[in-house]
Amino acid sequence: MNFQVELTSEVSDFILSLPVKFQAKIQRTINLLCEFGYSLPEPHSKKIKSAHKIYELRIKLGSDICRLFYFHWKGTIYVITSGYIKKTDKLDKREIEKAEKIKLLFED
Repeated sequence: MNFQVELTSEVSDFILSLPVKFQAKIQRTINLLCEFGYSLPEPHSKKIKSAHKIYELRIKLGSDICRLFYFHWKGTIYVITSGYIKKTDKLDKREIEKAEKIKLLFED
């Protein structure tokens, strides 16, 4: 089954601000999400334990780690809400909260 992935304008701008090699690796990971959807395994995707039905795409290039947050919207559609370059081992709670707020906007 093929899934559709939508990007918010914020995450599109974020991805375009990254180096071309990182953009290419992100696109490959998004393509995996389109192909496998909710069954995309680690290390590519992981559920955020502290968030309600929010997942992260995990992309690594060299020592840089990019996190893109997403959720299942409806049918075969996933929405990638936001992203950031991870500097520490812990996830940024503000980024998770931002993803949850965007998810609520889609659900209304």
